[in-house]
Amino acid sequence: MRLDLQRYFKHYKVIFLILFCFALGFASKTFLEKSSFKSKLIAQDGKVVNQESLNVALKLSEAFSYLAEKAAPAVVYIETERTVAANPFPFDLFRDPFFRNFPSLPRYKERGAGSGFIVSSDGYIVTNNHVIQQAQKITVKLLDGRTFPAEKIGADPLSDVALLKINANNLPTLSFGDSDLIKTGEWVIAIGNPFGLTHTITVGVISAKSRSGIGISDVEDFIQTDAAINPGNSGGPLINLKGEVIGMNTAIFSRSGGYMGIGFAIPSNIVKTVVEQLKSKGKVERGFLGVTIQDLTPNLAKVLGVKNVTEGAVITEVVPNSPAYKAGLKEKDVIIGFNGKPVKNASELKSYILITKPGTEVVLDVVRGNRVEKIKVVVGSPPENAILSRAEVEEAQEILEQLGFDVEELTPALAKRLGLKQTKGVVITEVIPESPADHANLTPGMVIDEVNGVKVSNLKDFIAGLKKAAQSKTVLLGIKVNGGRRFVSLSLEGM
Repeated sequence: MRLDLQRYFKHYKVIFLILFCFALGFASKTFLEKSSFKSKLIAQDGKVVNQESLNVALKLSEAFSYLAEKAAPAVVYIETERTVAANPFPFDLFRDPFFRNFPSLPRYKERGAGSGFIVSSDGYIVTNNHVIQQAQKITVKLLDGRTFPAEKIGADPLSDVALLKINANNLPTLSFGDSDLIKTGEWVIAIGNPFGLTHTITVGVISAKSRSGIGISDVEDFIQTDAAINPGNSGGPLINLKGEVIGMNTAIFSRSGGYMGIGFAIPSNIVKTVVEQLKSKGKVERGFLGVTIQDLTPNLAKVLGVKNVTEGAVITEVVPNSPAYKAGLKEKDVIIGFNGKPVKNASELKSYILITKPGTEVVLDVVRGNRVEKIKVVVGSPPENAILSRAEVEEAQEILEQLGFDVEELTPALAKRLGLKQTKGVVITEVIPESPADHANLTPGMVIDEVNGVKVSNLKDFIAGLKKAAQSKTVLLGIKVNGGRRFVSLSLEGM
């Protein structure tokens, strides 16, 4: 009898073991289906989609939509207008001043468009300087359809930032984020009015930071993005996923005139600094170091004996009694750092200096010989009329190319090198053969001290005098020669 009971219990053990395994398998299946270790797979059009990945994408999409909805009301459409005289004469055959100034010459309205964004509820709006430059009338249109005439509070051609004001209150606004904290690969949203298509949203990432030497503006420390930017986007905000403005869209790299995946935005920290000064003073105070600089190249580094340094700005001249001179900076010093930020080239150092408020003490990392020194410098204010915008230089360069000569600002160091007693003005550095300048017997080394009635003590004065030539078609130069002085007249007619 005891043997039968043993056999009976053996059968029950087997049955219990089977039931236990079945229960364990069922529980494991349920756990895996519900746990984060195994995502449910869904077949869609023959493709397998990971539900977790899909949920992440849906949440990101919702975030973009939410940010666009919140930010769009603070983005504005800017229309500009100015009246210009049309040239009634084909091919410019008639250039007589009588006809050019005749009151019945036909005129037409030249219109432009761009973007901007509201930074205070009482109507202050930020945009690019090039959007509203030379505009005689500026109109701002809001997302809700309201339009307002806008007043230009101030503009800064060097950074390409402008500040407008409309007469309105309780407006939606955008706040600035810290552009120093952005990271390459971070998601961003661009909002603007490309080709007049108002409040267009595009999404991309930050492709690169601290782009300089591009030739867009004088202050260059751009954010590069692949968020689609086209003509009309200029002045619009570049927003991070926190809804903060971390840049202002300003330019594109394009071979076709349209989007090619490379756009540039001015960092918010630069925009904010400029806007604060424009709002309080109507202008921007610029920093001044008092050095002439150029890029450090491998060959130059070798000649200077600089080791283990491949990027930086080489000092080629120090202005006497300037902040740089007082701090002990010298020719052939290589500046590789500015207040903790690396300096890659001369353009980057120039940008850092220009956006630094006068009176600020900064620390420069300077390579001198085989050692790196930290030198403290109190940034000063530039001499009056010393800073030129890129737009001014380009305008003057066009005229000089037609006249056939080039110039450089005369400094005490340059005058000494050329053996000149004159230390103020501009000196002719090149004359193109068979050009108007060549036919007028201008030669390198001649000093120009007057242009079209404007006394010239620096390059800015020279450019101011050249601007008059655009209307008169004549350039009258005052030139110092052999201890004397003479006038030379050059004509732009027929050019």
